[in-house]
Amino acid sequence: MRAGEVQMAHFGRDIHIEKKGAIDLVTEIDLDVERGFRAMIAERFPQHVVLGEEFSDAAQRNDEPEFCWVFDPLDGTTNYAHGLPIFCSSLALEIWGMPAVAAVYDPTRRELFTAAAGEGAWLNGAPVRVSRAETLIDSLLVTGFHYGVHKDPEELMRLFEAFIRRARAVRRLGSAAVDLCYVACGRLDGFWDKKLQPWDIAGGGLIVREAGGTVTSVDGAPFGSRGGSVLATNGRIHQQMLDTIREISSRPRSRNWTD
Repeated sequence: MRAGEVQMAHFGRDIHIEKKGAIDLVTEIDLDVERGFRAMIAERFPQHVVLGEEFSDAAQRNDEPEFCWVFDPLDGTTNYAHGLPIFCSSLALEIWGMPAVAAVYDPTRRELFTAAAGEGAWLNGAPVRVSRAETLIDSLLVTGFHYGVHKDPEELMRLFEAFIRRARAVRRLGSAAVDLCYVACGRLDGFWDKKLQPWDIAGGGLIVREAGGTVTSVDGAPFGSRGGSVLATNGRIHQQMLDTIREISSRPRSRNWTD
């Protein structure tokens, strides 16, 4: 929650913003929050590893650390930089690669989502469960657009169109961790996305699972934070979403797609 305090103290003000890519931003808040978190872990748990978005010391490791904190200091940086109040900080502790505990904090709504493996998931201390929607047409879905969308939008847009046609509605909020937490508490019924980083999905993935949902990769393989993609649902519509993704992904790419 300390990360949220820092975020809100500077939200809507003139802050320093840099580009990591054509549309991939980083703010001074991302950097300050991650520095503070790393300092805290180094003091309290000096043998633990931190895998964070801005200063990754675990990304180059070939071994799997026993204790790894997977941390996103500001998920939804583009929203934050534009003054759009949909962002959070996300944290998961992995033990030998398996998520043990997770926390996602949205400071604009003062909502703290937490989970512990085998124990359940909570929102501000109250248990949460996924929705009971049985079909896509009764479902509200959400997705994200990866940072390479400008160069290769075709498959992403084909999937987006397919789900628009089959679901009640599709949203795009701009924070994978928020998306996952909203699936966990039943506000959304399903979330899919590709080309993600561990800090985007490690915490939220555990929260969905502990809320009774189903989490896999987009191709149906077992979920892992290093896998790069996620399909998270209430479980009831999971196969329907998998079938849609497989159908669209199997189609040949269009020769007429233009930038």
